[in-house]
Amino acid sequence: MSRRSFLALAALGLGGCSGAGAGRPPLRLATGLAGGPYGALGDRLAVELRHVGFTVQVLATAASVQNLAMLTDGRADLGFALADSADDAVRVRHQPVSALARVYMNYVHLVVRRTSGIQHPKDLAGRPLSIGVEGSGTAVTAVRVLAAAGLSTPARVSRLGLDESIKALDDGEIEAFFWSGGVPTPALASLGDIRLLSLETLVPTMRRTYGSVYEHASVPVGVYGSAKPVSTVGTPSYLMCRDGLPDEVVYTVTDTLFRARDRLQAPSAPGGRLDKRYAIGTGVVPLHPGAARYYRSVYG
Repeated sequence: MSRRSFLALAALGLGGCSGAGAGRPPLRLATGLAGGPYGALGDRLAVELRHVGFTVQVLATAASVQNLAMLTDGRADLGFALADSADDAVRVRHQPVSALARVYMNYVHLVVRRTSGIQHPKDLAGRPLSIGVEGSGTAVTAVRVLAAAGLSTPARVSRLGLDESIKALDDGEIEAFFWSGGVPTPALASLGDIRLLSLETLVPTMRRTYGSVYEHASVPVGVYGSAKPVSTVGTPSYLMCRDGLPDEVVYTVTDTLFRARDRLQAPSAPGGRLDKRYAIGTGVVPLHPGAARYYRSVYG
């Protein structure tokens, strides 16, 4: 048995058990859409957790909102969620969920064709667009962006995933779509005829209405072919769990998360290398006691 596996087992009081992972509960990890950042990051995290003896089932989902619902009703043990969706789950709906870590910053992408005459979100009035799939954090944030722009009831709204949105934009079925992810998002970086709308002026309104879950963020020059940085809305991603997950399990998952941070390859964004000081900033969403114990062991 490797030293890492032995230490992980010892943390659970299982060092004397026979067989790797003996006595460990299976874990169900709710991620996101296939090909998206949560899906890729979740697959890599599952591999690392299996290395320390867990049996992990990866569940592809619509992402944030669905993941939080699955944690609440016991269909999942771990899951990723955007900060605004997690904030609502805890502060508004009082769902029994906790955070292990703030993992990285998501950037809101409001994508149009490069040649489009749309220059501002308010220009979307009366136009077809996609806000993201039902149950996704992208859709929650998109509705709030549109409301901040004065478009509480915008045009013909579709609920499409990233690949479907790209195709619909290419086919002329929609004129814009929302996506929330790291930068660059590979599926978008491979396109040559898109641009992002600036959302800079909407951040103060969103912060006044919903709090500090929204931040100023900037997509760097050159990303998606832009000649200058594009200011947008940033929303952190959290790794969440159900409250009833045992403390020792959460401690070991959090420890594994940071030991494997270079292999996990979180999206290129603030927090993308899983900085511990960045990770503990989860706002009103409480850290699970097992995660809190991990951070105390790091900082004393």
